[in-house]
Amino acid sequence: MELKRKCEIKIREWCRKSTKALLVKGARQVGKTHLIRRVLKEEGCDFIEINLIETPEAISILEQSRTAEDLMIGLSTINGKKLQKGQTVIFIDEVQKYKEMVTKIKFLVDEGSFRYVLSGSLLGVELTNIESAPVGYLTSIEMFPLDLEEFLQITEISDEVIHSLKKSFETRTPVMDAVNDKMLSLFRRYLVVGGMPEAVSVFAETKNLRDVINVHQDIKSLYKLDFTQYEEDDRKLMITNAYNLIPSELLKQNKRYIIGDLKKGLHYDRVESTFLWLYNAGVAIPAFNSTEPRIPLKINEKQSLFKLYMSDVGLLTSEYGMSTKRMLISNDNSLNAGGIYENAVAQQLKAAGFDIYYYNSNRLGELDFVIDYDNSSTPIEVKSGKDYNKHSALTNCLRNTEYDMKEGFVFADCNIEKDGKTTYLPIYMLMFFQKDLEDYYLE
Repeated sequence: MELKRKCEIKIREWCRKSTKALLVKGARQVGKTHLIRRVLKEEGCDFIEINLIETPEAISILEQSRTAEDLMIGLSTINGKKLQKGQTVIFIDEVQKYKEMVTKIKFLVDEGSFRYVLSGSLLGVELTNIESAPVGYLTSIEMFPLDLEEFLQITEISDEVIHSLKKSFETRTPVMDAVNDKMLSLFRRYLVVGGMPEAVSVFAETKNLRDVINVHQDIKSLYKLDFTQYEEDDRKLMITNAYNLIPSELLKQNKRYIIGDLKKGLHYDRVESTFLWLYNAGVAIPAFNSTEPRIPLKINEKQSLFKLYMSDVGLLTSEYGMSTKRMLISNDNSLNAGGIYENAVAQQLKAAGFDIYYYNSNRLGELDFVIDYDNSSTPIEVKSGKDYNKHSALTNCLRNTEYDMKEGFVFADCNIEKDGKTTYLPIYMLMFFQKDLEDYYLE
């Protein structure tokens, strides 16, 4: 089946009315190329597609083109298609192979003969040192793995059910038990499959978790190839090891990433660039420590203390193996699933546009997450077991008048409950958390 993506709404809007260039970025294998190509076709755009990895000779054409006429002649030569001024969209994929294109685009947009879509992986890494950003000439969209709501397309859950659940979320009223149980079951399915489009499509076709694991292994192999292909020799091993350590760090009680686990005696300032690489490549999601849980959280950010999650929860559970996936599906309470649940929460919050933090205090305790939600510092606790009513840190922070928190959330395998300023939500309702409380329904 064709998987619809929320961000395709923005790409369609660009097709219909924007004169700027469009940059679509995101980690490898999140579906950028397929989505751009599909939307351009469905919108009736005349376009040519140039992949700079598959067609490296195009790089020299881009380098040497001084005018749109040069570009038209050069690209027509290698593509075999005539470019029509005022009509053709030039789609340049894997643009990280010629990162200067992102600054050159200003002059091409000004000239106005064609419209341009740029896409690639590792753009957060490769564009870090670009000196001149084309402000006003470029619209940027970031893609992530499918979130839970997008994943539900492969299930029997209807739009009417989603709207009903959202109403329950907004009014804080319980969901019918049968519906709630079904949704919790589908959330656990999401934990084992994740949101990488190929894995989701394979699972929809075969329902075979071994096939899903094979897809995940292939994706991680591509990630690790990027680690070694795009970095200097002395950093390749450190980036690979830092990434490989994420699953074991998430098994710890507090989930914090300990630099010394990479190498005894190692300090953060020696490896800061390694973690920045993983963040900017989109393959890992950080939750930084905030020394005070009050907005703006950024002011109190301490980057040397952090939790680190994988970009996709399905990739994480494949690291833990088939037994873990089976235990998740069967809701086996003996499984230590805290890190897995937290990874799913971090992934969903990141895709919804939130900056993610955690808070730790000897006096008040530790909050799993703190975000700026509804113009308030908002604490979040994530519970994978039955004791979801135990959350002393969240209670302590909500009671602290200095923090002025409107509401705190506990996400768990539960139904909706209210207890003062604490709201208990079934964990699948993460899909309704959006920055600025915007609606993002699939068409």
